[in-house]
Parts: sequence; C-alpha cells; structure tokens
Amino acid sequence: MPRPSFEIGPVRVRPGRHHALSLPITRLVTGAEVDLPVRVVHGREDGPTVWINAAIHGDEAVGVEIIRQVLADLDPKALRGTLIAVPIVNVLGFMTGSRYLPDRRDLNRTFPGSARGSLGARIADLMMTEVVAKCEVGIDLHTGSDRRTNLPQIRADLDDARTRALAAAFGAPVMLHARLRDGSLRSAAREQGALVLLYEAGEAWRMDRWAIEAGVVGVRRVLAHLGMVEAVEPPPATPSLASWRSGWVRARGTGMLHLEAQLGQHVREGERLGGLFDSFGKRVRLVHADRDGVVIGRTEAPLVNAGDAVVHLAEVEA
Repeated sequence: MPRPSFEIGPVRVRPGRHHALSLPITRLVTGAEVDLPVRVVHGREDGPTVWINAAIHGDEAVGVEIIRQVLADLDPKALRGTLIAVPIVNVLGFMTGSRYLPDRRDLNRTFPGSARGSLGARIADLMMTEVVAKCEVGIDLHTGSDRRTNLPQIRADLDDARTRALAAAFGAPVMLHARLRDGSLRSAAREQGALVLLYEAGEAWRMDRWAIEAGVVGVRRVLAHLGMVEAVEPPPATPSLASWRSGWVRARGTGMLHLEAQLGQHVREGERLGGLFDSFGKRVRLVHADRDGVVIGRTEAPLVNAGDAVVHLAEVEA
C-alpha cells in the first residue's frame, strides 16, 4: 500500500516529492503578506517525521545556511520518513537583522503561543500546530548572542536516554545538559512529547563556516541515526564530551579585553584566560578560569565592564 500524502497548511505532499509553501503570519502596513517559509520533503518509505528550524532569533544566520545545505543533498525518493524545514522562523526580525520581534519580544519565550495572542504568540502557535505537532524529533539551530561566539555544541536533556543518543549521534564537540526554559520552543515541544536537540555554534549575524560545516554534518548524522537516510558522514573522531554544569567567567574590572582562551580549549581552575587593559595599554586586571572545563563560548566585545560575562566554561565528564 503506498504511503499517504503529508498534509500541512493548505497542501498535500505526495510521497517521493518535496514541496515549498508559505504559511501566512501577518500583513504589513503596505499590504504585503508576511509568511512562514516551509519546505516539506516527504519520503517514499515510512519513517520518522522530523523538523529542523533556524532563526527563531532574527540575527542568527548560521542555521539558515545549514538548512539550505542539508536540503540540497536530500532526495525525497530515497528518504525514509518526512523532514519539515523552517529556515527562518522570526521572519520580521531576520529582515531587519534584529534578534527580536518588532515589539522587542523574544520569540523563543512565547511558545506554545496562541492563535489570538500577540504577534509572537501567533507565530509560535503556527509553528506548533503546523510543524511541531506533526513531528517526533526536532533540531533547533542557534548561534551566540550579544557579541558572543559559541563552540559547536548540543544542548538537550541528557537525562533522557533517547535524547542523549541523538545528541551523541550529532557528534558536536560538547553536549550540554540544559534545563528547559519556559516559553521556549524546546520546552513546548517536549510538552508535546517530541525529542529536541538545540544546536549552538558561531556568532550572530555572521556566516561562520566552521559552525555551518559542523551543523550540516551533525544534522546528517542524526537523520542517518534515525534511519531516514544512508550514512554519508563518518562518525566523529572523538565522542562528544558530556557536561552537566557550565558557567561564565565574569570580568572583575572594566577595560579593553584581550582574550587568550580559544573555543574548545581545555583549561584548569586558576589558569590565565586573558587580561583587561586601559586605553593607554596599562593592564588593569587578569582574567582567570574559575573552574576546570572546556571553553564553549567567549565574548567578542572589545570593551567589557565589571561583571560582564567573558568566557563560558563547561565542566565535562572524565
């Protein structure tokens, strides 16, 4: 018996086909429509239904390119299951390079949303009803924010064996046990029973090639782990390091920051990470690690004030 067509919005996608569609969000003052871009790849054979999304924060471009590259190599005739791709969730923010919605709300704090709520609530509701509700697994793609850059990492519920297996299959350098945040897509999707991986890598509003490459490879590995595609990427050379605790080292003074710590570097408590200097080059303070760990994030801001977060360290399992 042939596999049934996949229904989403006003369309039905036949097995072995892919289809791009636009789900209406709102209308601008000019009368132009603002839509949620979606592409469905509906395989010929049965398998899981998975979604992948990017740009919930409108200044995070890395994930958009990851999705483009993943879709470019995906053959619906060979796919087992269905993949739903939403490359830009916060369309209005992405058009202006803003992390937030026009009303300054964080879209990733408005889930599961409401069909009659604010603009963010309506986008969240559309995403939940048309995409998440149809899926068993999701991959939410992000980058660092506020002039920060992140080492490729998976944030997920590592206490759940199935989710941890997916995180390990992704093969990022680090997988971090991250609590659920109220209003986030990951939290709302977990409430509906989906397994969710959140990928962090790179810097906002930049196309960091290394972050893109790690994301593309990781997504392909997850699809292969789920049996949706044949494995085309080799397993990671070393397993992902698991972390249940992380924290930011904060500046103890104000000055121009010269960081020596690099992403992925293993450091020991008390090790020098960099220094703060005044405008004439006089050293004001040194920055030291407050724990043993791996550098998974760092600020790229040249000037920091006392109390600003400068280096993100993840404690890892032996």
